[in-house]
Amino acid sequence: MKKKYLSLFLILLCTFVFSVVLTVLYVNSTTQVKHNNKKTIVASFYPIYIAALNITDGVDVELKNLSEPKTGCLHDYQLTTADMKLISKSDIFIVNGGGIEGFLSNVVKEYPKVEIIDSTKGLNLIKEGDDKNAHAWMSVKKYRQQVKEIANQLCKLDPDNASKYKKNLKIYDKKLEKLQNREAKIQQQIATNSRNIIIFHEAFAYVADDLDLDVKYVLDLDEERQVSAGEVADVLGSIKKDNVSYILAEKLYAKDMGDTVEKESNVKVIYIDPLNRGEYDKDSYIKGMNKNLDKLQKVYTSSN
Repeated sequence: MKKKYLSLFLILLCTFVFSVVLTVLYVNSTTQVKHNNKKTIVASFYPIYIAALNITDGVDVELKNLSEPKTGCLHDYQLTTADMKLISKSDIFIVNGGGIEGFLSNVVKEYPKVEIIDSTKGLNLIKEGDDKNAHAWMSVKKYRQQVKEIANQLCKLDPDNASKYKKNLKIYDKKLEKLQNREAKIQQQIATNSRNIIIFHEAFAYVADDLDLDVKYVLDLDEERQVSAGEVADVLGSIKKDNVSYILAEKLYAKDMGDTVEKESNVKVIYIDPLNRGEYDKDSYIKGMNKNLDKLQKVYTSSN
């Protein structure tokens, strides 16, 4: 009989101890969650991620890039299940804006609690017919404004880290200001009779705008596709009619077309980087833009 009561007592004791342990673990976990204000921030694609990487440097946040660093622009990007899961767990989603993230309206609808930072909000984007050219990061001046918008909105959404965001903005903007000053000096070196150009990527309209170049024709080759005979004829026609000096193109998709044009005309093709893919390095934008400016400066100064 005593053994029976002893067994019952031990069972009750074990049950009590187990309950206490579970309660303590639960309280600790909820307390930890309650006191952990660490933000999860997701950037839509490469140039926005690099901007956010600089602004959040040394800040206790989790920063992730929605797309792979080699994805490029997001014009026709389709969200995967993994993408949706990542966004759903984020506090803040930073986008380029201007319509380049075609999936954005679905994100807003599906995840109303996720804060959206539109980096091109308030920017005067280049218009192309009824649409806007969203590749604002290719203008150093406008990219600086995008970075400032990201920093300012992060200060509002994460006030505990506002001082760090402001400090990082000051550091990065100083670097970008130096880059913009270099660009302005190159702009002054370009001869008036060399300013008519053709671009093979709509992103380069912003490079042209910064350098005061006059875009006479746009052939958008930002993906793998066959160029028609009519398009070739239009490009060659514009070269002759508009006294075009140079063509700006992305080598990845426009090399064949560039070779064709150089064979059929006296115009030189300058291959520059749209800076929509690359390594996860804080200074990658500045390095990439400097390489672009190196190429442009070499061609334009040698022709003077």
